[in-house]
Amino acid sequence: MSRIGNKPITVPAGVEVKVDGHHVTVKGPKGTLEREIHKNISLEMDGNIINVKRVNDEPANRGLHGLTRTLLNNMINGVVNEYTRELQINGVGYRVAKQGNNLNLTLGYSHPVIFEAPQGISFDVPNPNTIIVKGIDKELVGQTAAEIRTKRPPEVYRGKGIKYAEEVIRRKEGKTGK
Repeated sequence: MSRIGNKPITVPAGVEVKVDGHHVTVKGPKGTLEREIHKNISLEMDGNIINVKRVNDEPANRGLHGLTRTLLNNMINGVVNEYTRELQINGVGYRVAKQGNNLNLTLGYSHPVIFEAPQGISFDVPNPNTIIVKGIDKELVGQTAAEIRTKRPPEVYRGKGIKYAEEVIRRKEGKTGK
């Protein structure tokens, strides 16, 4: 029995959810999101309550049940409140600057790294060592933050690189740390 899939989703005021077969459109104050749901999952709208139902209790459908409910809930929350992900840059001479919608990353390479913002994503750079990725699509925000992090992942000896703000880097001792 899926505990997450059985929880109803409450649609807040100002958000419009439209279900057309297996295509869901969520429109809110921050923007519009669309998604196709699996054919074995159905949605029942009752006023401002959405219930996610599955065809049968096969293991694949049980997994899709909770997943679909969570994805819909993330869409509804995203059009009301933007999702954010904060990255920090550590290292001597490592910094970031915003150029229009793009990021200009100086990460110790012989050239600056230009990172272009995908559609629906905006960047905020409060200081030269912090990047805040913002958007209404939770998946796209997380994927964009992960792609920025791959430009210079944190290394374990000096801790240099790009890391998530809440990430803890386990440090290793060098050769002299006997």
